[in-house]
Amino acid sequence: MDLLSSIHQWPVDRVAAAVVLPDRHITTDGDLDARFEWASLTKPLVAVAALVAVEDESIDLDEPAGPPGSTVRHLLAHASGLDTDTDEVLADPGTRRIYSNTGYEQLRLLLEARTELGIDTYVAEAVLAPLDMSSTTLAGRAHTGATGTIDDLARFASELMAPTSTLLAPATRELLTTVAFAGLEGVLPGFGVQPHNDWGLGLELADDKHPHWSPAEASPTTFGHFGRSGSLLWVDPEVPVALAVLGDRPFDSWAPPLWRELGSAVIIEARA
Repeated sequence: MDLLSSIHQWPVDRVAAAVVLPDRHITTDGDLDARFEWASLTKPLVAVAALVAVEDESIDLDEPAGPPGSTVRHLLAHASGLDTDTDEVLADPGTRRIYSNTGYEQLRLLLEARTELGIDTYVAEAVLAPLDMSSTTLAGRAHTGATGTIDDLARFASELMAPTSTLLAPATRELLTTVAFAGLEGVLPGFGVQPHNDWGLGLELADDKHPHWSPAEASPTTFGHFGRSGSLLWVDPEVPVALAVLGDRPFDSWAPPLWRELGSAVIIEARA
């Protein structure tokens, strides 16, 4: 896709992008060998690893975790009531959608205790190795810290769009993109209050959110995540197509219009 060449006009020093179509057809452009910071795209990796742990019966989605009344399910879906970056509890579990880095770190502690492995090792064994994401590493955290190439992120996107491995059973995988605690109001970081800030267990759901970082042409079933480092990953299962981008300029006002412009072009071409 020549349309990816537009990333070279972005106000970033280094950038790479990938479009993923069915049958593992991946087109890339940019700094393909560079290892970028994924920032909050670390969370979907950890969420998938947590669901592997659920299938292994190392943890249970409905066991207590986090503040009183919260469970593993609440932590994965940013519904525990925990503040973004502190241990302060701002709401009762299941009553507000509060995007919480702290919640993912509390999930990390539980995973490490139950699996007797550091989060880096566990995610590598549970997710990275099965998907042949050989360039990606974590940094001892669950909410941020992953680094890797665009090829690895594209492999992850492809697995989310059209699973071909035995990584997760279909019913478990659906939990990533099925609304957990539907109808909760909350702030979508960078895009303000959303009356229905719907998330699955680790992935954000576009639904009818406005404003949003995915393109206007994307279906309401689109899901994904973005990171403070300027990274993004979304999958539109109805087209189907996925877009992954990694860069070295932190997220700010420059990013959403360029992300949406590129995303619109990708969807229009994929539908043609």
